[in-house]
Amino acid sequence: MMNDRRQRILGRIAENAENAENAKWSTGWLCDVCMDITEMSGVGIMLMSGDVPLGSVGMTNEVSAFIEELQFTLGEGPCIDAYTLGIAIAEPDLAGATRRWPGFTPPALEAGVQAIFAFPLQVGPVSLGTLDLYRDNLGALSDDQHADALVVASIIAEDLLTMQAQAPPGSLAPELRHVTIGRAVLHQAVGMASAQLGVSVDDALIRLRAYAFANDRQLAELARDVIDRRVRFDANSGSKDSILKEYHSEER
Repeated sequence: MMNDRRQRILGRIAENAENAENAKWSTGWLCDVCMDITEMSGVGIMLMSGDVPLGSVGMTNEVSAFIEELQFTLGEGPCIDAYTLGIAIAEPDLAGATRRWPGFTPPALEAGVQAIFAFPLQVGPVSLGTLDLYRDNLGALSDDQHADALVVASIIAEDLLTMQAQAPPGSLAPELRHVTIGRAVLHQAVGMASAQLGVSVDDALIRLRAYAFANDRQLAELARDVIDRRVRFDANSGSKDSILKEYHSEER
């Protein structure tokens, strides 16, 4: 039964490629196809390492991009849970999930997300990240939608591994390179903040995320500012609201 579903979905992907002008087998394009197959409002793909999001390698629209960035910044949300637990996460009424994801839920609702679902990207024992689906109206996935999403998630996971396998030895696939670069920037910023504050790297990452969220900034953008010394942690500050000091060019 699952093989029949997989063949049907692969057939739809192939048909979509034939009908789409300049279509190519990429994560962004697969997100568009997945949105069509599952009848969702938007789709995103988040890569993970350990229990930390690396970044998104595909999204269908501005809202899905916002959802991926929000989870990356906060370190909480359905994609984090789906990856950590290794199971599909379903929230058909996001408004009721404030206690589950206190930082993620309010801004996601404000962006128009009413229901959200996340599926692990796995190939055997290898876990790569999650496939995130959202809709702008309430309601659970039908059995067919859920089963289709599971199959699409497995196809995307296999595709990610194939992309990397086809890359030259010692290098990353082009679609994955920017995510790894972003992760390296974050690692460096966390290390600098850890030294400035005299705390562990885990606590430093929490501080960075808290500041980014409180000041409506992207975590990747804040990390770059820390590395470029436009933002510096202040270990002597006793106020949680002034953990960081920002140094702008006109003040130097």
